[in-house]
Amino acid sequence: MRKAYDDLKRFLKTHSRGDQEWTEDNESEFVERLEKELDKVYSFQRVKLGEINRRIEAEAHEVEELCRKESPEEDEFTASEMELEHIIADVHDLAKFTRLNYTGFLKIIKKHDKVTKWALKPMFNVRLNAKPFYKENYDALIVRISTLYDRVRTRGKERGGDSGAGGKQSAFVRNTTKYWVHPDNITELKLIILKHLPVLVFNPNKEFEPQDSAITSIYYDNDDFNLYMGRLEKSEGAEAIRMRWYGGMDANTIFVERKTHREDWTGEKSVKARFPIKEKYLNPFLHGQYTTDELFAKMREQGKHSEKEIQEMEQLAQEVQYTVLTKRLHPMMRTFYNRTAFQLPGDARVRISLDTELSLIREDNMGRTRAGDNWRRTDIGVDYPFKQLAEEDICRFPYAILEVKLQTHVGQEPPQWVVELVNSHLVESVPKFSKFIHGCATLLEDKINVLPFWLPQMDIDIRKPRVRSFGLLRPTDTAGSSSASGHSGEDDHVQIRMIAEATSAPTESTPLLTETGEEQAESKRKKSILSPAGLRHLFKKSKTTFHRNNERTARVAAVSAKPPPVKTYFANERTFLAWLQFTLLLGGLAIGLLNFSDNVGRISSGIFTALSMGVMVYALYNYHQRADRVTRNEIGEYSDKYGPALLTSFIVLAVSINFYLRLSLDDGVEWNK
Repeated sequence: MRKAYDDLKRFLKTHSRGDQEWTEDNESEFVERLEKELDKVYSFQRVKLGEINRRIEAEAHEVEELCRKESPEEDEFTASEMELEHIIADVHDLAKFTRLNYTGFLKIIKKHDKVTKWALKPMFNVRLNAKPFYKENYDALIVRISTLYDRVRTRGKERGGDSGAGGKQSAFVRNTTKYWVHPDNITELKLIILKHLPVLVFNPNKEFEPQDSAITSIYYDNDDFNLYMGRLEKSEGAEAIRMRWYGGMDANTIFVERKTHREDWTGEKSVKARFPIKEKYLNPFLHGQYTTDELFAKMREQGKHSEKEIQEMEQLAQEVQYTVLTKRLHPMMRTFYNRTAFQLPGDARVRISLDTELSLIREDNMGRTRAGDNWRRTDIGVDYPFKQLAEEDICRFPYAILEVKLQTHVGQEPPQWVVELVNSHLVESVPKFSKFIHGCATLLEDKINVLPFWLPQMDIDIRKPRVRSFGLLRPTDTAGSSSASGHSGEDDHVQIRMIAEATSAPTESTPLLTETGEEQAESKRKKSILSPAGLRHLFKKSKTTFHRNNERTARVAAVSAKPPPVKTYFANERTFLAWLQFTLLLGGLAIGLLNFSDNVGRISSGIFTALSMGVMVYALYNYHQRADRVTRNEIGEYSDKYGPALLTSFIVLAVSINFYLRLSLDDGVEWNK
């Protein structure tokens, strides 16, 4: 596609140069060339996908035969593992090839419409939909590969525990960290994780379907946004109440969940608890017409839960029902996403989930009826990207959400591969990110006064220079594995880029298409350097925006650690403002003494003024110095060891001088007026 793109761009430039008019013959030839390239890409993708599927089937047969042997050789498992490594690399390369070529088609069509003034985009979108190579979902392949890889990893031994571990818990506590993942990195991230953790499948006897990974939640709040503010400010005891179901709209069981935030000083952990309810009973339950006694009577009869579990869920149901009625909660925001979860069955110490195609949808009745009196709106299902919705009703989040949930003993370090993963170029740390808060802040911005700290990060390209020591690498022994690095035959310009290529080769963070001089100038104009440490702040649309260092500087620096989160800069600013507030108090005291006191007061005023200005300069210096160190990811001591002690000493000295002068005056010492 790269060579074809250059040819098409040259064709556009040649036939629309100067006063030369773009003709119908030019348009026909251009469209014919574009169609030819689309056929090549589509055919290659289908052939390669079919080849990968056949190799997976063959390997599944090999692994099954190997596991049936009474005493299989270790070398046989190693060979199977090597073949699966090649398949994993091919899936990654094919996904990358698909995305890059789709980007290429969109760019050349955009350039055509701009240069020729002929609208090709609507027509060619129809052709793309007829050959939708870019819509291929690799999740089914990943699930199958994960199952095989896990069998090989365990050498055919069955794992103990329940494959749905965690799915049946009523209450659970985890330490969770959250990250954004750029779409370019999603497939690679999944393939890296499955080498360490298998994909968690709740029903292994059922063949995987795309809607099996769908999770939909309806978040409740009132017109004053009390729950939003509580979750945003992390108030002690702040609650989030949601109705969640898994799969399609035909799901009969709905989980009513409550998340409760606990501050560290309480010694308790934030907890998520839930109970199941049939969909037909949910509306009466939320309106107070269906009691908890009726809800749990049948559960007691079935005997699937202990009496203690039922009592805990019954108490939770009573509290949720009371909260909904007394606080007048109603449907506010819907979140939809497809989740891929990775976890060892029966072992919740490390659980990683990746949520893709995240959509945030309004459920409130402000302005017009959406959910009405129902517990959710009924005009949509799980049909992403929800084209039937008005743009003001939906926010299609541009990134995937990675959640790493760890349960470790005190002092125990997380697995090394997890540490490397979260510090890699594949993820962007966003602590305390909330789908519900982001949806409200984005879609209901005119009704909300306080916004989350991560909103400025939405203006940043979160892709980072590839760290060559970490990533998905193809095994060096390529024997017995088909190469995905090219397409044999006359279509030699249709290629899948390999990670193990030379340093000069493009990565997923490198554009597929080379920018023209005009585009480079425009890109350079739009980029700015992140520099909160000095007076080099840039402002855009009356809001402070943060931009990553330009591409060239970042690549030369070969940064191996992730950039500091934006909240670190905000913390530094809050510290500076706290010092500034103290200097303003001292300054106010000095002005009062200067205007409303005698000579002793005026002398003391001068001392306090000098002290106030000195502290102000010291605080400003510390602010810039800390911000510079944070920007460079410098490791070391950030606390101020000497400032507070010196400030206290100077204040004691100033007050002592004031006392001395006042007492001396009272003893008869005259002062010139």
